[in-house]
Amino acid sequence: MALAFDEFGRPFIILKEQEQKSRLRGLDAQKANISAGKAVARILRTSLGPKGMDKMLQSPDGDVTITNDGATILDQMDVDNQIAKLMVELSRSQDYEIGDGTTGVVVMAGALLEKAERLLERGIHPIRIAEGYEMASRIAVEHLERVANKFEFDESNLEPLIQTCMTTLSSKIVNRCKRSLAEIAVKAVLAVADLARKDVNLDLIKVEGKVGGKLEDTELIYGIVVDKDMSHPQMPKQIEDAKIAILTCPFEPPKPKTKHKVDIDTVEKFQTLRLQEQKYFDDMVQKCKDVGATLVICQWGFDDEANHLLMHRNLPAVRWVGGVELELIAIATGGRIVPRFQELSPEKLGKAGMVREKSFGTTKDRMLYIEHCANSRAVTIFIRGGNKMIIEETKRSLHDALCVARNLIRNNSIVYGGGSAEISCSIAVEAAADRYPGVEQYAIRAFGDALEAIPMALAENSGLQPIETLSAVKSQQIKDNNPHFGIDCNDVGTNDMREQNVFETLIGKQQQLLLATQVVKMILKIDDVISPYEY
Repeated sequence: MALAFDEFGRPFIILKEQEQKSRLRGLDAQKANISAGKAVARILRTSLGPKGMDKMLQSPDGDVTITNDGATILDQMDVDNQIAKLMVELSRSQDYEIGDGTTGVVVMAGALLEKAERLLERGIHPIRIAEGYEMASRIAVEHLERVANKFEFDESNLEPLIQTCMTTLSSKIVNRCKRSLAEIAVKAVLAVADLARKDVNLDLIKVEGKVGGKLEDTELIYGIVVDKDMSHPQMPKQIEDAKIAILTCPFEPPKPKTKHKVDIDTVEKFQTLRLQEQKYFDDMVQKCKDVGATLVICQWGFDDEANHLLMHRNLPAVRWVGGVELELIAIATGGRIVPRFQELSPEKLGKAGMVREKSFGTTKDRMLYIEHCANSRAVTIFIRGGNKMIIEETKRSLHDALCVARNLIRNNSIVYGGGSAEISCSIAVEAAADRYPGVEQYAIRAFGDALEAIPMALAENSGLQPIETLSAVKSQQIKDNNPHFGIDCNDVGTNDMREQNVFETLIGKQQQLLLATQVVKMILKIDDVISPYEY
């Protein structure tokens, strides 16, 4: 810690409790930050691409997560270093904005930091490196626009959407059923999409999972699945053309808000009280019957007496349904959520073509399917799998696929995957570097080299010779001037990604480059780290 001296040569303290703080300055600080960023990128590097490995993470309370989704790995890792936290934020923002490419963006940032470290050792100022990276990322993003293709699709031709979702799913653990899952994701997105406004509300797609069965049994239900069963075992298990009353008020006699005590000293008084309660229940059930409801879905519970009465009056009911599910049921069936019995009216009822209870295997687990709804804008993807981890990972994979389908509806430009877009950008950036006379051209060249980290990692993870494969593909791209050549990870026998149908969304790729560059610029600009000592 540097001491300062006043004009009489006496030392004085600038920082409070300075002997308890450690401080890194200048190049040391930058190198420490860069190595922290590189360490995080190194963890994710092996899980990039279709042959990427999975990571197993155990939380403090013993829950195990197995995944190769970059955002999930970094979220679950307990990261302590501040710069490593920036990398976690980076992958999270890619996840929120695009939903896919969370691993690639961190690997990209790690490669940029690695190249920056070499330039710093040569004595180039960090700000000049940051500016060079900024210029290079602009060149790369513009070049992506040029090599992108438009994807025309409509409701009769969904193949382009399905192919792109299959590319996303191919790097996940569920890749053996990628075709069926991609179809489910595309159909789900199109069911809730507003194609005129190019808008998709993913909240309307509910993803529900149940252990048991196999992954191939995963299905798309045009309606809502609720993990509840009828409140009484003798109620009908299937109701056609159901009119549903959706209630958030409890099915029980009202209780005074204040503390109260009822003195009952004779049998007659008790009888009167019981009859009064029974009449109250009767009125409630009658009110539901009068407006024409054939099924009651209630947010709260009701006691056995009410249950018994409902059963006798042939009014099936479901209790303890959560708030979010109630909202989805209301959206799907076109009903209104009724907070008080007095407000029940026929026009507030939801309509569904079929409500059925389905049981699974030999267990007593039952679920309620609400299908053929009046407004089928809410759908459910129902996942089956051998164990809980598979189901959780499938949910995450499907979330990526749904986001990709949504991005394509918003902007239907695609670039080719397999590292071909990165190699093509790298060639363009290196060619453009000669046009810049200043020190920045070193940084621009470094950016071009860093872009090759992703195809290199893809080749490495696929068990190919990384440098050999990359240089072969690169020379092929330059020779044929064709930006569609990438790394043949699945050993199909061709490097042309157009023939392999490996696509990625343009906005996803651009976002990756921009976000990675921003984070690296931010890390390079830090030249002083003051942190409290660890005891």
